[in-house]
Amino acid sequence: MEENTKKFSFSIRPFSINDMEAAHRLVYELATYEKAAEEVVTTPNTFEKDFKSGCFLGLIAEDQKKNVIGMAMYFYSYSTWKGRILYLDDLVVDEKWRRHGVGKELFDAIVTEAKRSGVAVMKWQVLDWNQPALDFYAKYDADIEKDWWNGKLKF
Repeated sequence: MEENTKKFSFSIRPFSINDMEAAHRLVYELATYEKAAEEVVTTPNTFEKDFKSGCFLGLIAEDQKKNVIGMAMYFYSYSTWKGRILYLDDLVVDEKWRRHGVGKELFDAIVTEAKRSGVAVMKWQVLDWNQPALDFYAKYDADIEKDWWNGKLKF
């Protein structure tokens, strides 16, 4: 496949309360890609309430017309072994904008935020079958752990 060499212009900025609908749309797009759309129970209103209460932070990528084309949602947590952690919950780029550097710029901005905030570790999850994402993270020499299994309870 030939790589698109056309330069696209976009900018990255912090989340605002007005971004919650677009962020939710992107999360749903990601869940659909991950074959789990039925598991999304949040709504834009959920995002708004939780954003206002400080549950998460994020970055928005937008095109020149101020259309949201990508986002990275993160929060801080704590490891008894390592200390403060920046957890990247989702990094999503609108399908039409993939392979134009948006994901890289968002990820780089989150790495910069992690370093700026003085965390010991930045963590995220990636599905074992998502080869494009695995290849992306490999460019950063990221450690993709295969020995820790996730546990969860649904309420």
